Amino acid sequence: MAQIIPFRAFRYDPEHVSVDQAVTQPYDKITPSMQDRYYAASPYNLVRIILGRRQASDHPANDVYRRAAADFRAWRSQGALRQDSAPSLYVYSQNFAAPGQSGERERRGFIALGRVEDYSAGVVYRHEQTLAKPKADRLDLLRATRAHFGQIFMLYEDSGEIDSELTAATKTAPIIELTDEYQVVNRVWQVSDPAVVASVQRRMRDKKLIIADGHHRYETALNYRNERRAADASAPDAPYEFLMMTLVNMNSPGLVVLPTHRVVRGLESFVVDDFQHASREFFEVEEVDPSLDGQRAAAVLRDKGKSGATLLAVTANRAFLLSKLRLTGAAARFFAGFSSQQRELDVVQLHKCLLEGVLKLSEESIREQRNLSYVRDADEALGQVRSGKADLACLMNPCRVQQVRDVAFAGEVMPQKSTDFYPKLLSGLTIYALD
Repeated sequence: MAQIIPFRAFRYDPEHVSVDQAVTQPYDKITPSMQDRYYAASPYNLVRIILGRRQASDHPANDVYRRAAADFRAWRSQGALRQDSAPSLYVYSQNFAAPGQSGERERRGFIALGRVEDYSAGVVYRHEQTLAKPKADRLDLLRATRAHFGQIFMLYEDSGEIDSELTAATKTAPIIELTDEYQVVNRVWQVSDPAVVASVQRRMRDKKLIIADGHHRYETALNYRNERRAADASAPDAPYEFLMMTLVNMNSPGLVVLPTHRVVRGLESFVVDDFQHASREFFEVEEVDPSLDGQRAAAVLRDKGKSGATLLAVTANRAFLLSKLRLTGAAARFFAGFSSQQRELDVVQLHKCLLEGVLKLSEESIREQRNLSYVRDADEALGQVRSGKADLACLMNPCRVQQVRDVAFAGEVMPQKSTDFYPKLLSGLTIYALD
């Protein structure tokens, strides 16, 4: 059963700090230029904690993690961060226009603490693979600061009862309202009514949770919990047994998943005719207009994708639609042990057939991104190929939420960067301090 509890969040005090100059995108979405901009925005910008600048003079007693912990202590003592007086849930709404889509949407969820569960408990489910290096980095930060600064994005499923329960709280003015750099309007309302909180807790008890975004940070919290348990086995409800989550109904019409395209570069030898021939071992191959832009590519993929998984492979001056997976010969070998629901995923076919089968990239090289980069914007991916900076752009349709659900509940995982839930949850709106 999913156990969620209210908490007394630390929040930026708007009398001391301009909140819109202090919160950030999630740490793994912060580019070097964004980091510079965040540093310049405010001396209290959260980037100084979640993705601080490393220095040549760093040593174990003064490194990026120790500076983060020192800043967190200082900001609390200075009053830049203040703790709410009452244990609360926090309704979180985001109004946005999704890239490449028309019309405005609202995605609404709520922020709470959720118990950290082993995957084997059948309460929390993952859907993506994780990498060791990001988890080691986040664990060092958590050890130093003993706090969670961003929320894990969790999905649950119901018919809207929990959202309805919390709707009354949004009739008043939000405690936070800001527009981020992607023109997403972020609003937060505090819900402290014990009766409402208790009702939401009851409704959540029979829910299973799927990690939509934040796999590395969730597994970091697991590792940290296990470390602390080893030192203090007598504290079953200790603060480290919980972490901060934003919980969103997977049936919400505001839930948007974008594709993350792959760009392949630095291949020792890449001959387009050989690529086309090798692709026919796995797919039906149809050559299409190579001058298409990102919008047209999305339309072609969307139309062809109605009949099944479809990929679009684009070189400097040619383009190929790959569809109708051939589950014989080489493909059968690559998919040995894969369930039917995994085989049907565009991203799995891209990784197993195109990257490993056709281009002969190893799983290790893909994990380490030796020849691979991930790009959300199709025009950017196409531009890299046409400018000669890359050999091949591999474009695909977004994964559907139902596919995420089925894979997760089956105990299976997709390749890294399989889903891109849009927009991202801002970091720093609420902070959970374990001390």
